[in-house]
Amino acid sequence: MPTQTAELPASIIRNAVVSLPDLTEKNFAQVFDTFITDKTQIVLLGEASHGTSEFYRARAAITKRLIEEHGFTILAVEADWPDSAKVDRWVRHKNDPVTAGTYKVDPFKRFPSWMWQNTDAKEFFVWLRAHNRSLPHEKRAGFYGLDLYNLSASMRGVIDYLTRVDPAAAILAKKRYGCLSPWATDPALYGMASLSAGYAQCEEEVVRVQMDLLKKEAQYRADHADGEEFLNAEQNARLVTDAERYYRAMYYGSAESWNLRDTHFFETLENLLLAKGPPSRAVVWAHNSHIGDARFTSMGTLRDELNLGQLCREHYGDAVSIIGFGTHTGTVAAAEEWDEPMQTMKVVPSRDDSYEWVFHNTGVPRCMIDLRDPTAESTRQLMKTRKERFIGVIYRPATEIWSHYSDAVLPKQFDGYVWFDRTNALTPLAVKEKRDPKHTGYEETYPFGL
Repeated sequence: MPTQTAELPASIIRNAVVSLPDLTEKNFAQVFDTFITDKTQIVLLGEASHGTSEFYRARAAITKRLIEEHGFTILAVEADWPDSAKVDRWVRHKNDPVTAGTYKVDPFKRFPSWMWQNTDAKEFFVWLRAHNRSLPHEKRAGFYGLDLYNLSASMRGVIDYLTRVDPAAAILAKKRYGCLSPWATDPALYGMASLSAGYAQCEEEVVRVQMDLLKKEAQYRADHADGEEFLNAEQNARLVTDAERYYRAMYYGSAESWNLRDTHFFETLENLLLAKGPPSRAVVWAHNSHIGDARFTSMGTLRDELNLGQLCREHYGDAVSIIGFGTHTGTVAAAEEWDEPMQTMKVVPSRDDSYEWVFHNTGVPRCMIDLRDPTAESTRQLMKTRKERFIGVIYRPATEIWSHYSDAVLPKQFDGYVWFDRTNALTPLAVKEKRDPKHTGYEETYPFGL
């Protein structure tokens, strides 16, 4: 049970927030224009769980406005690169025989499939395809995955590309990836084997594939005139290299593996911005734990973890806007354990020593607060360290204080914060998740679930 009473007068926060209209209203996203200036290049949009409909719908509404009114053309999300590439080809009408408006792409079949195989994501993808239809190719907004999972699909992506453009190089790459192939369906076992063997068994081979690809970039681009296909192959090769390091690092401690993963997020985002060229602008969808500046949470102060939000601020400064999301109670789509079926679970009302409790006590059902003015009384009041809730794909209500709360300083984490007092679980599409009966359970975002 909570042991500390929230001291912040609710009236101060109530007077500082901007009430938001219903998500169905067209003007929902207009208030977020305050975070966009001429030099804004990156907007990071968070979520307090991986299974809340309101977070997806709000981010979709904001992103539509960023695309239509502010010229954003990159949507980079916390998802696998190769699966996201399937969606990207569909929404940008690339080599696509599918009837316009019909959603038939079939990615994201592995746990946790509901993160992207849900009705809210589908609705946004259909909108993005329709938006892009009449635009020239270079102005179409794309959908890209920042994460470093789905190792086997990325290896196939590299080999398939090289088979088309350089068959001899494809044979060599297949041979080099052969070191990792036995572990591809359960790469955590590779990390365990490397630990016991005392060396990185496959590091040199996978790095050589990536380096050889980069050395021939100019030739491949010139001969085949499709820079985007090279970008896809390059990113798949980068993913394999980073994933090999990640799965080894898992067994040395969570901080190192977490930092490798979020550094991969950041480098992928940078690679996209560079590939698209100036004046490209990107919006990111990822969990609050990834986009809120880690230096101002116990992630950074106690566990030596960095994250995407921190790296963006350090490298892009005022060209970045970070907006977090939160809720008090409701329902969430999550699982009780790794690789178990999704459930619609009740979200326990927030603790009275948390930021969520502060916003709940305002009595405002939907709102946004601007946290950038350090002289504002509301910002000063929120500068006190409090608990903040993080729900990933796994939710354990019985152990919330240990499993899902972390200390944070909200105005240092985010530039703005979006509040929904009561929220609802995502509605998954009918997707049969692929499960390996021999699976160890150590894959994807384990042990974080974020």
